[in-house]
Amino acid sequence: MADVPLYVISEHTSSERRITPSWTIATLRSKLEPITGVPPSSQKLSLKTAAGNIPIEAADEDGTHLTSFPLAPYAELHVVDVRPAAARVNYNDTSGVEKYVLPEEEYEKKTDSVLAWKKAQKLGRFDPNAPSLEQARIAAHEQEIQRRGIQVGKRCRVGGEDDRRGVIRYVGEVAEIPNSLGAWVGVQLDEPVGKNDGSIGGKRYWGEESQMKHGVFVRPERVEVGDWPVLNDLEDLEEI
Repeated sequence: MADVPLYVISEHTSSERRITPSWTIATLRSKLEPITGVPPSSQKLSLKTAAGNIPIEAADEDGTHLTSFPLAPYAELHVVDVRPAAARVNYNDTSGVEKYVLPEEEYEKKTDSVLAWKKAQKLGRFDPNAPSLEQARIAAHEQEIQRRGIQVGKRCRVGGEDDRRGVIRYVGEVAEIPNSLGAWVGVQLDEPVGKNDGSIGGKRYWGEESQMKHGVFVRPERVEVGDWPVLNDLEDLEEI
């Protein structure tokens, strides 16, 4: 008889395999061990068909052939490991597998790596204009600070939003902000509508620790210096 394609399914594997009907059950078990990792003596086999699950077992497995079972193409052959959980091999645990790390000098020689692609495209540290671009961004922030008259102690509003008024408490670099090249402006807002309490990444730039978030760090172009008084929410209420 011709081989029959079946789906072999176990706890850790699922694959299509061709099964020869002339095999005995014992032969099938031995063939399944390298596929599933389950020893023949610990395998509980069943064939899932339209009529239900049919156990593949016999008193004499060395003399019982698979022709005794309804092997339908693409039926599911389930392999259950009957060993106690502690005795099974955990194939998903890679903690004991030695990791291979490609030496840096070998990686730099490769022509199909991300590093090689960055070199070819002149990106990141391979961009010959990178230093000048960084300096240009730093200079642009400094120019905005001078042009806008940004100084510690001055009143301002942030982002053009009239309800975000406050006092400038810090002007300079903030290393705790990712990609923070250039100057930032730290503003203590009048209302607790900020992002922090004057500290960021564990470093305090002004004030004392507080649960109220009056602080915000923004780029100079978002700060508008002016005589912005503290808003009085009761100002527009009629007298009673």
